[in-house]
Amino acid sequence: MPPALVCCLSIVYYLDNREKWGWGMDFDRAYDAVLTKWPQKPLGVDLTGRFGSTHVNVCGPENSTPLILFSGGGATSTVWFDNVAALSKSRRVFAVDTMGDAGRSVPNGNPMKSADDLIEWMESIVEYTGAEAVDVIGHSYGAMIALAFSLRRPERVGKLVLLDPNSSFSGMKAGYLLRALPLLLKPSRAGRRRLLEWETGELSIDSDWLSLAEAGASELPRPDLVVPRRPSAEDLSALDVEVLVVLAQDGRVHDAEAVSKSVRTTVPAARIEVLEDASHHSIPMVPADALNRVLVDFLEG
Repeated sequence: MPPALVCCLSIVYYLDNREKWGWGMDFDRAYDAVLTKWPQKPLGVDLTGRFGSTHVNVCGPENSTPLILFSGGGATSTVWFDNVAALSKSRRVFAVDTMGDAGRSVPNGNPMKSADDLIEWMESIVEYTGAEAVDVIGHSYGAMIALAFSLRRPERVGKLVLLDPNSSFSGMKAGYLLRALPLLLKPSRAGRRRLLEWETGELSIDSDWLSLAEAGASELPRPDLVVPRRPSAEDLSALDVEVLVVLAQDGRVHDAEAVSKSVRTTVPAARIEVLEDASHHSIPMVPADALNRVLVDFLEG
């Protein structure tokens, strides 16, 4: 039996038996607990497509410009709880659980194997909004997805926001990779917590979200993600959308100054903002007020 089919059947078996065996129940409870922090209960939508069912949390005025939110790896769409009130005042917000990652999207269709598949998947979400072009915000891995889509489908993107984008404009720090590698090889609650607490330092991270991140690392199938290649300088120089890059001053994933320098060189028209008292994994929760001001100013400007 092909490995991809084995993986797919394993996930389906897991989803069919999670309640019977208690698998993932802590994750479901933690997911709902964070979702209650949203200023209003979002509309949960499951989009059926070639790769499976994509779960999207939707809120905001129905006839306004769509804004798609892609969270970082393992963060889930719930992580925007301190941002959606500001963002949904003038945007119809679509917060996505990334296919193959922690969340309520179900990869029970054809496995995503390539960047082309990833672009096709994201385009299906844009199609669901009913708009020709949408604004997009992506954080971390979500920023990699958003950037890849904007490079391939610029006509479908209005404004693009990249929150502390890793492996997009510069490499990641060796120290972070060494700490993250054990978690990738053997996910666990304790490993996830240690990495997040080390990277965020003394910043105060929401305890309910932290519990959700831990549960996602230990209870769900190991993430099976398509990772877009880092764009070349030539590709980045051809980026034809309005761009805001927001960097975490105290982040340990990469060097903010090195990323800023690369952005200024490759996408000179991009706007760059550096957030104080912010780390890679604290965004978008901390510092939410400062981040929201920057985001709203860019989207409405």
